[in-house]
Amino acid sequence: MRLKELREDRDIRQTEIAEYLHIRQNTYSQYENGQRQLPVDVLIALAKFYHTSTDYLLGLTDQADPYQ
Repeated sequence: MRLKELREDRDIRQTEIAEYLHIRQNTYSQYENGQRQLPVDVLIALAKFYHTSTDYLLGLTDQADPYQ
């Protein structure tokens, strides 16, 4: 999944993202590792946080820029 790559490229810890999303760190870790499905509201929040599209986060496109 691209979540880990995006987070590591920005030198952000899982705990920081979890705080932003108001969830526990281990829950976020499960999203990152594909052990748990991303709820739509979390997916949207992550796309906004990383300034990208939900399609990019889901691996449906390689275009990281958000849609206009």
